[in-house]
Amino acid sequence: MSLSDTPPKAPGSRRHIRLTSHPQAGAAQLVPLKWGAATAAERGPVIATLTHPARRNAIGVHSGAYGIYRALAIAAQALDPNHRADLTNTAPAAPLGPFPQWGDPAKIVSFDPWGHLVAEVFADRLAEGLDIRPTIAVTKAHVGMPEIKDAIEAGRLKPDGEVLLASGDVRVTKAAIEPVWWLPGVAKRFGIAETDLRRALFEQTAGMYPELVTRSDIKVFLPPIGGMTLYFFGDVTKLGRPETKIACRVHDECNGSDVFGSDICTCRPYLAHGMELCVEQAQQGGVGLVVYNRKEGRALGEVTKFLVYNARKRQVGGDSAAQYFARTECVAGVQDMRFQQLMPDVFHWLGITRIDRFASMSNMKSGALREMGIEIGEQVEIPPDLIPPDAQVEMDAKKAAGYFTVAKPDETELAKPKGRGLAE
Repeated sequence: MSLSDTPPKAPGSRRHIRLTSHPQAGAAQLVPLKWGAATAAERGPVIATLTHPARRNAIGVHSGAYGIYRALAIAAQALDPNHRADLTNTAPAAPLGPFPQWGDPAKIVSFDPWGHLVAEVFADRLAEGLDIRPTIAVTKAHVGMPEIKDAIEAGRLKPDGEVLLASGDVRVTKAAIEPVWWLPGVAKRFGIAETDLRRALFEQTAGMYPELVTRSDIKVFLPPIGGMTLYFFGDVTKLGRPETKIACRVHDECNGSDVFGSDICTCRPYLAHGMELCVEQAQQGGVGLVVYNRKEGRALGEVTKFLVYNARKRQVGGDSAAQYFARTECVAGVQDMRFQQLMPDVFHWLGITRIDRFASMSNMKSGALREMGIEIGEQVEIPPDLIPPDAQVEMDAKKAAGYFTVAKPDETELAKPKGRGLAE
C-alpha cells in the first residue's frame, strides 16, 4: 500500500489509503538518490518520512523496530503525526568523515554514511520543506564497567586523566546508527539477485512491505531491525590516517551476559576484554573501537535462545560440546543468522583500512573484514582466566567446530553466505 500525499490535519486523524503499492502517476516526484556519489548534494537525501509520501525515496520508516511505537503513539493520540524534528544543536559532538570510501557504492550498503550530517549537508533541502531525518547520531559520554576497575587494581591499566579516569570511568565518543539498506548493494554483497532479496523480504515478513516487490524504482529499504552503537576510545579525528593504530571489538548483543552478567557464555568477559584493549590503544596514541550490534542470540532472538538453553540442559547426558550447536539447529533451523557480510561497512564509514588488534575468536568476522579489503594484524583470543566455568562447553564446542584458527589463507571462505555458520 502507499499513502496519499495529503497529510492529516490533527493528531490521530487518518490518511487516505490506496490499495496498491505500484508507482502512481506522481512517482516522478521522488527525490532523486544516487547511492555512492562523491558528495551529499550529488547523492541526495534519504526520505522515509510520511509528511509528503510522493517524495519518499525509501521503503519503511525511521527508528527500526521502534517505528511501531511511533505508530502506537499516533494511534493513542499522544503524538502529532505531522511533528517535524527540530534539529537545532543536534550536530555531532565529534567530527566523523567524510572519507573516500563514502564515494564507493560497493563499500557501504547497510546504512547512510551521511546520516549524521543531515542538518548540515541538506540544509537547503530542509529549508525547502523536505522532512529529512538523521539516521546516525554522535555524542560524548563516560562509561564504566567493574572489569575496568579490576584492570586498574591489577595494574594492567593506569588512569591518565584523559582517556581513563581515576574513578575507573572511561571517556568515550559514541555513535548510534540505524540501518538503511541500499538493496542492489545488499543483494550483490550476498551474491543473490535483487529481485530474490526483495521477494524474500516481502514474503518472510508476511507482506509487511509490498513495495519491496512492486516498487523497483525505490532502491532503499529501512528494515524494522535494531542497528548498532559504536564506542570510540581516544581522538576520533585520528581515524582514517594510515599511521593510526586501531584496536577493535565487534560484539554482537547478548543481553543476558552483557547486562545481567549471566555466566553461561563469554560475551560480557570478551566485551570487557575488548574495552581494555581499546583503552590501552587510545592511551598509546591510537583509537579503540567497540562495535555493538543488535543481533541477540546470533540474530535468532532471545526467545529462541532461551528455548535452546532448555533443550541443551535437558538432553540425556547433560549439556555437551558435541550437541551444543545441534540443539540450536533443531529449534531454529540454522546455527547462526548473523551473516557478517554487512558488518565491514562501519569500518569503511570510519576510513579504517587496517585493524591492528582485533579482539575476536571468530573466523567469520575476520574473514568478512579481509574479504572487504580490511587488513587485520593480530587477532586476540580471550584470556583463558576470563572464561566462566559454565561457558567452557561453549568454547569447547566452537573450537571443536574449527571456527577459530590462526591460519589466514582460507579465512575469507568462512565469510561467504551459507545456510549455517559459527561465530561468537
